[in-house]
Amino acid sequence: MKYIDEFDLREKRVLFRFDFNVPLDENSHIVDDGRIRAALPSINYALDEHAKIIIISHLGRPKGTYNDKLSLNPVARRLSRLLGKDVILAKDCIGNEVKHLIDTMKPGCIVMLENLRFHQEETDNDDDFAKELAGFADVYIDDAFGNAHRKHASNVGITKYINKCGLGFLMRKELNYFSKSLENPFRPFVAIIGGSKVSDKLQALGNLVRKVDKMIIGGGMAFTFLKAMGYEIGKSIVENDLIDTAYQGIEIAKKLGVKLYLPVDCVIAESVDPKAVTKIVPLQEIDPNWMGLDIGPATIALFREALFDAKTIVWNGPMGVFEIDAFSRGTFAMAHAVANSHALTIVGGGDTDVAIHQAGESDYITYISTGGGASLELLEGKKLPAIQAIEECWQRQ
Repeated sequence: MKYIDEFDLREKRVLFRFDFNVPLDENSHIVDDGRIRAALPSINYALDEHAKIIIISHLGRPKGTYNDKLSLNPVARRLSRLLGKDVILAKDCIGNEVKHLIDTMKPGCIVMLENLRFHQEETDNDDDFAKELAGFADVYIDDAFGNAHRKHASNVGITKYINKCGLGFLMRKELNYFSKSLENPFRPFVAIIGGSKVSDKLQALGNLVRKVDKMIIGGGMAFTFLKAMGYEIGKSIVENDLIDTAYQGIEIAKKLGVKLYLPVDCVIAESVDPKAVTKIVPLQEIDPNWMGLDIGPATIALFREALFDAKTIVWNGPMGVFEIDAFSRGTFAMAHAVANSHALTIVGGGDTDVAIHQAGESDYITYISTGGGASLELLEGKKLPAIQAIEECWQRQ
């Protein structure tokens, strides 16, 4: 497998797959351009090599039809401003007009093709669609970590039709950090796993429990484990079909000598409502008609103590419904604790990324992944389809 700096790009047509699926407000203005900035090292390298740069990405879920609100136009404008260089947005991502635009490019020019998902063939991993995209390029570079867990035409199918396929600098950084934490971590190694459902993180839990020294479980998923331990949890979220699995996980942790930390108190309310009356109670005192929506102060203190001597911390998933102020304290407290630790800290994108930024701690985290789903699959011990496709491209040669 090769990376961008192992190819001769001079005057070549370099097709970049980036993840420019950035958040937009109601007026289609970019709220956070972090994913665009993450692509700059690869783009600038190609510019220095006098390559002809073609960019493909998706934005939102237009479901195979054109949607003006999901055009990549704002992305092209922002990228142009960041580079201080014109970025031409094509009207489509395939077709004769796009082909002509690319055929007349000069070295150092940048063309961004329109939203891939305006065509259903993209998410269907359609062969003909992939082949047409491949025809635009001499070299294909995938730097879209946030989409690497998908099996789409632009990141999997396309690799069958281009001989020179590789990964960009962002991909290298993502894979290196997760490899460092999962394969040869500095110890003690602590995993913090949150979010609402055990089912979403079950494979990650199963993989991590065999690698970590300590595991902290918070968020809604903690209540399935707590119920497995015999606690009454009121109307808190629970996956009854996974209670036995949760209990088995607790037993596996014991056998492996992994210290497992679960909440000892929580913030409860009768509904997930910003105006709801809240109480902080020990687990044993959750009212039958109330639900746990955040970890409490005693749990925060316990979890902080568990992080005290950590040398590697991986965090995926919030500790509560942090989008609502009354239930945000636990997640933000953990953000501060992780940021102030002396460990190598890796945050797995998605909601956790948002929480870290809202807490104002993003500058103090070693690495924040650009892909929630992709990072979770790495934590599960899986090989990402996009990475596998690049590897298979080289195996065929």
